[in-house]
Amino acid sequence: MIFETKTITLKDGRTAILRPATAADAAPAVEWLRQTAAETDFILRVPEEVTMTPEQEAAFFERVAQSPYDMMIWCEVDGELAGNCHLSFHNKVKTRHRCTVAIGLTKKFWNLGIGSAMFREMIAVAEKQEGVTQMELEFIEGNSRARALYEKMGFRIVGYRPNGIRLQDGTLLNEYLMVRPL
Repeated sequence: MIFETKTITLKDGRTAILRPATAADAAPAVEWLRQTAAETDFILRVPEEVTMTPEQEAAFFERVAQSPYDMMIWCEVDGELAGNCHLSFHNKVKTRHRCTVAIGLTKKFWNLGIGSAMFREMIAVAEKQEGVTQMELEFIEGNSRARALYEKMGFRIVGYRPNGIRLQDGTLLNEYLMVRPL
């Protein structure tokens, strides 16, 4: 599923572009994934786990673009990848009423309204999908900024996985499930 490019104004007055990923984004996207994994413990991978090649990432972008069940949005600010989100619709009979959301931003672009803008776009797409009645996401204990964004967007905690995340230093954190009815 291909997202239609949109321009937004950030809280600091700069312009950002929300757009689909392209093959040209593949190499910068791999580096972006490593960077975001290094900036916070609230991403589900560590930098060393980002092992895909730019060619593999380009193939992934193409699969998403061709899929009726996936959509990806990249945010670009001043020519730099600032964040992305992925909306994935379930295609099994018993779960096709659900979709899953994942989002990430580079730290220097936090608190500029990018996350809210990307969520509004994902919600709008999900609401147009026939039979889809809820959006789902997970977040890691302690990620209060993300939790506040998700709650602002209408998500509510419905459960958690005790000790679902183990940091490299051995710290165990809960993983929370949130749902937003459509």
